[in-house]
Amino acid sequence: MDESLTHIAYANTLSLDEFNALRASVGWSAIERSLAAKGLEHTAFAVCARDGEKAIGMARVVTDYGYTVYIGDVVVRPEYQGKGVGREIMTRIMSYIDENISPGQMKVIVLMAAKGKEEFYEKFGFISRPTEELGCGMSQSIRKEAAVQ
Repeated sequence: MDESLTHIAYANTLSLDEFNALRASVGWSAIERSLAAKGLEHTAFAVCARDGEKAIGMARVVTDYGYTVYIGDVVVRPEYQGKGVGREIMTRIMSYIDENISPGQMKVIVLMAAKGKEEFYEKFGFISRPTEELGCGMSQSIRKEAAVQ
C-alpha cells in the first residue's frame, strides 16, 4: 500500500449514495435508486474504502450460496488508482470468499473486468477467456421501456 494512504479505512458497509457516486467517478452510469437499494440489500458482502468521510473504492459479492459467486462493482476513484486501494479491496473480497468455502467444496467465482483491467485481476488468480477449454465470457443488458399511458 502506498505509504501516503495508510489512513484509508475499510468497512463492510456501503451506502446507496456512495455506490452511485463511486460508479460516476469512473464514468459508469448511475443505477436507479430503488434498483440499487435492492441490489445492495441482497449483497452478501461489500467492502468500501474511505478517505475520511469520502468513499474512494468499493466492491461487492453476490452469491447463490451454493457454488457461484459474482464479484461486481469493483471501483476505485481515478485519483486513488495505482496506490494499493483496489488491491486491498480485492484481498478482502477474496478472503471473504475463501472463508466461506468448506473443505472439499468448490466455488466458481465470476467477474467482468473493465477493459484494460484484466492484468489486475490475474494477480488474484483470474484467467482471461477464451482459453482452449473455456469460451469467452458473455453478458447482456436489457431495459424494458415503460408503457406509454
